[in-house]
Amino acid sequence: MAAFGTNFTSQMVTSSYSAGQWSSLKLEPVQPFALHPATHVLHYASECFEGLKAYRTAAGDIHLFRPDRHVARMQRSAERLLLPIPSEEELLRALHMAVAAASGEIPAYPGALYLRPTLFGTSADIGAAARPADSAVFYVLPSPVGDYFAGGLKPLRVKVDDKAQRSTPSFGEVKTGGNYAAALREVVRAKEELGADQVLFAPGGDVQETGAANFVVIEDSHLLTKPLDGSILPGVTRDCILTLARDAGLTVVERNFTVAELLELAPRAEAALTGTAAVLTPVGELVYNGETVRVGTGEMGPWSTRLREQLCAIQSGTADDPYGWRVPLHQA
Repeated sequence: MAAFGTNFTSQMVTSSYSAGQWSSLKLEPVQPFALHPATHVLHYASECFEGLKAYRTAAGDIHLFRPDRHVARMQRSAERLLLPIPSEEELLRALHMAVAAASGEIPAYPGALYLRPTLFGTSADIGAAARPADSAVFYVLPSPVGDYFAGGLKPLRVKVDDKAQRSTPSFGEVKTGGNYAAALREVVRAKEELGADQVLFAPGGDVQETGAANFVVIEDSHLLTKPLDGSILPGVTRDCILTLARDAGLTVVERNFTVAELLELAPRAEAALTGTAAVLTPVGELVYNGETVRVGTGEMGPWSTRLREQLCAIQSGTADDPYGWRVPLHQA
């Protein structure tokens, strides 16, 4: 199968906003958009998106995973960006439409249908730096994906950066391309200079998250992670892992913690990244100021293994879903 995120279905779901209202959702071929050179998003980054998956069980049933949480987060992102906000009903309907249209293209687990709902401003006005877009486009682009770790799940090497910021302090909770663009240079440089897989941003010593995933530390019977204070993304997978951890008997602690505290904990702890694509991925090494600190044994720890396996079992349909996270596909 093609590399993650490069293979697409033949149809997408679209809607446009103008004169104060949204058009009806429609299925149309996946094709380029025609944009005026003055389009708002091209100049003022008026854009947000989501990433979620639909799965096919061994019995052939299809379900979306926690679409309600992704819809709510997209609406919050749109509100922060002053973009027209589609209704919850229409966003959910668009997701189901996209999955139904691609139902024959969903690979078997651990493959899935990755869904990329996207919203961007389309006003043709380069003088609108201080005005929100008054027209917009929303679409859902489906992408059949295989196992994100087709070559095997391996612990990551992560640079700890206590100087750079992934996002402005109160804008990290918005899922917008600008935040990823802000992190990109640091991530690429860490790969080139240190052989790191990702960067853990900790401006001023405050441990936050990586360029594309939330971060957790497990030590003894405690799971530690930064609270949702606006600086980090309220990850849906993060929420799943915290829920499973509590139910498994771990004490979940959401508080600020420093780089010094992290490095002191690391040799006797487990650390992991959480996200839609990677689910829960272990961190084997931390690199800080040129020195490498091994996390635990350097391999995936028992708690990380247990929590990942539990979440994957719910997603695949091989375990019960007491939380109502699996939403069966309905014909929209």
